[in-house]
Amino acid sequence: MTATLAIVNGRLADPSGTQLAAGIILIEGDRIAATGDVAVPEGAQMIDAQGLIVAPGLVDLGVFATDKPAFHFGGITRAALMPDQSSPLDDVGLIRQATRAGKPDFWVHPIAAATRGLKGAELAEIGMMQAAGAKAVGTGRQWIADSGVMARVLSYASGLGLTVITHAEDGGLAGKAVATSGETATRLGLPHAPACAEAMAIARDIMLARETGAAIHFRLVTTRAGFDLIRAAKAEGLKVTCGISPAYLFLNDQAVTDFRTFARLSPPLRDEDDRKACLEAVRDGTVDVITSGHDPRGPEDKRLPFADAAPGMAGAETLLALSLNLVRDGLVGMNRLMALLSANPARILGVNAGSFAPGSAADLIFIDPDTPWIVDSGRMAAQAGNTPFDRVPVQGRARRIMKGGAFL
Repeated sequence: MTATLAIVNGRLADPSGTQLAAGIILIEGDRIAATGDVAVPEGAQMIDAQGLIVAPGLVDLGVFATDKPAFHFGGITRAALMPDQSSPLDDVGLIRQATRAGKPDFWVHPIAAATRGLKGAELAEIGMMQAAGAKAVGTGRQWIADSGVMARVLSYASGLGLTVITHAEDGGLAGKAVATSGETATRLGLPHAPACAEAMAIARDIMLARETGAAIHFRLVTTRAGFDLIRAAKAEGLKVTCGISPAYLFLNDQAVTDFRTFARLSPPLRDEDDRKACLEAVRDGTVDVITSGHDPRGPEDKRLPFADAAPGMAGAETLLALSLNLVRDGLVGMNRLMALLSANPARILGVNAGSFAPGSAADLIFIDPDTPWIVDSGRMAAQAGNTPFDRVPVQGRARRIMKGGAFL
């Protein structure tokens, strides 16, 4: 029989709790058996957390690449893989292959392409891909412009109990823009689009979600106007959630000065007013998920003129450390942060993980929140070090990682 594990002397960051608390975690097999003020069974194997914070492993909702070294460094135990791959995830075989991509080191939950080839026209075989392991449906990097197609995607996904993960940017307005309209884009002469392209896309998709009764998750919301729409939809009782990545919380559009392609993101970085609105949306509970948006890009994609460079950043290694700034700044408590990084994304994906509830997957991380280190794009564990936070000092990292009741 598998011995019971007892994690002792840790500070537990339970996403369903209000504050860090001393307690014990009992693990049987690959599942959590009990948490809190519980008796340790005779013969249990004791694991001393040595005062570290014990939290659920991070569930990264929307990565563009599986990246073992980066995930392990950042404390990510589960990753929802975006459908934007060299062969879009619009086929049963590709979904099955993706679900095996992380074994035995981490869990991969594929997001099925909503349309064939992610072209926004013909619906993919969503039901068959769900049976093969897909945990959500995604529009990929693009917004589906055809409202009829998007309505069918939402309706079909709703019938299957799947959340639709969408890119919130009106493609007709954004066009080939690489920056947000404003002083910085004008000064640099970059193709730009107004920030309202985001709110326009969100408004349309909320209307369709209301009509179809579907659950919809806006992967990245980055503007004040966008968050106002999300708040209203939630107040109405619609099944609407949204996410953000640390780049939009801690950087504004001035980060692209000197044509820094590491800061070329999609959606593009916003002005300071919108950045502050992002922080407020985290504080007041509008934001449900913080994601890394991990998208490692090598020199062939980034050492180009800014308008020609590929968007994206390597975010897995810095996700936890940057997010801990929100705790230090008093915007959220540690437990709420773990809801944003673990419990909420797991719930959206429909996987029994990201929490301390009995029966939840025993995927845990031991966090030292005060360890100082400096982000170094040249020494990152990721496949590529394209981070706009290069040379930024940060604090906090995962010291140990457990997946399915076993340390990695």
